Amino acid sequence: MKAIVYDLYGPPDVLQYQEIEKPTPADNQVLIQVRASSVNPYDWHFIRGKPSVMRLFIGLRAPKSRRLGADVAGVVEAIGSQVTTLKPGDAVFGTASGSFAEYVCGVESKLALKPENINWQQAASVPIAGITALQGLRDKGGIQAGQHVLINGAAGGVGTFAVQIAKSFGARVTGVCSTRNVELVRSIGADEVIDYTRDTFTHAAQRYDLLFDLVDNTPLGACLGALKPKGVYIACGGGGPDRGTLDLLAGMLHLLVVAPFASQKMPSLLTRGNAADLTFLADLMRDGKVTPVLDTTYSLSETANAVRHVELGHARGKVTIIVP
Repeated sequence: MKAIVYDLYGPPDVLQYQEIEKPTPADNQVLIQVRASSVNPYDWHFIRGKPSVMRLFIGLRAPKSRRLGADVAGVVEAIGSQVTTLKPGDAVFGTASGSFAEYVCGVESKLALKPENINWQQAASVPIAGITALQGLRDKGGIQAGQHVLINGAAGGVGTFAVQIAKSFGARVTGVCSTRNVELVRSIGADEVIDYTRDTFTHAAQRYDLLFDLVDNTPLGACLGALKPKGVYIACGGGGPDRGTLDLLAGMLHLLVVAPFASQKMPSLLTRGNAADLTFLADLMRDGKVTPVLDTTYSLSETANAVRHVELGHARGKVTIIVP
């Protein structure tokens, strides 16, 4: 089968399109014929091995695993002996390590049935970005109907899901984005849109119940100042592919130092993929409350270009990879 592999850390040029052996599912896995995948910052962190602290877990000098990709949508071809909820022929979506390939093995507990009203590319765009948005708003933010939520980075992969998910919970949503994305963010349900090239949300009189910061381009103190006294600030991502370990640790330390002295909550967010949340998102898509926003679709052999596109940080929604 064809797959994207890499043997060295570096820019997307290190990615190779090669013929490799087709995998066999373990007892708790299913073998998926991949129809589509999508690119996340998660992927380019692995490709570059940055921040460098990651290499303690993924390989000091070279990657331990040659396979790349996490988001997947496809058809179950075979199942392991312990799999009980899925069967051959099922259309599924979720996460599976090594999904930039024609076939991949995924754990049953991180997959769910694909809604019939969305296509393969849309389904593949959901897992990491959609679950990040859901767990950030619902589990860490405690979002409630009637609250006013600000999403900084509303036009990106996580942001476009966050706007729609927040609206599905009955929140009033303000999205922050660039001029060219104002109409897009408004079209997916935002009640107000702030063009950051013209206005700064921290200077407005409005105070928010929840601030979901997806770009990390505003000082923490200014973000807290935009929140109500009992509001919630959730930081997720931010920084480009060359963001260093020291910079990352400094940001985390800053949150830890400030948190005890602030009236607002600042919970940490570590996304965990699971079938229940995928099914929750599937129901929202089936009901028309969430529609994935797609930017550009690449072929599997063009994966390096897809990664470059995401690294630039200007994608509108999700960049996907189609597998014939």
